Amino acid sequence: MHVFGLTGGISSGKSTVSRMLRELGARVLDADVLAREVVEPGTPGLQRINERFPGVVGPDGRLDRVKLGAHIFANAEERAALNAIVHPEVRALFLQKLQALEAEGVTHAVYDVPLLIETGLHQAMAGVAVVWVPRDVQKARLMARDGLTEDQAEARLAAQMPLDDKRAHATWVIDNSGTPEATRPRVEAVWRAMLAHG
Repeated sequence: MHVFGLTGGISSGKSTVSRMLRELGARVLDADVLAREVVEPGTPGLQRINERFPGVVGPDGRLDRVKLGAHIFANAEERAALNAIVHPEVRALFLQKLQALEAEGVTHAVYDVPLLIETGLHQAMAGVAVVWVPRDVQKARLMARDGLTEDQAEARLAAQMPLDDKRAHATWVIDNSGTPEATRPRVEAVWRAMLAHG
């Protein structure tokens, strides 16, 4: 099984590229989706979060993300404690889903992870595609999408690894600074290159 990483940054268009890959027939595993699944009601992940952070599970038995967010937002130690619970659960679920794909006969999969490079996970991949846009385009899209001021957008961008730094770790760079029509052939070329691997 060849697993390729897909990453980008806020407002780079990673979800657009992920959707295009799916349309081309790629099996894409999304780390954000897995992270939600491992804290569903009744999961060991949610139980451990509830024990560690009392009061963050609502009366409906679901994780209250706003409460949890407020609790860990400004506290790196608490954030690390949450990650220590969630990350191993996500990893286990990822491996489980990969095995299921392998059982179906799938030979090439894409793992869509926002913090692929920051966590060092890119080193375990057969190749890495980085969705890239120039920083000014990224900022303009972020301001338009979330209704942010320039200062707010700058603060969000400053909290992330710059796309130019991520680009240095890329096997393939998918320039998404133009229209989706301009991006699609680039995505097709990367998927062909992934399929040719191995």
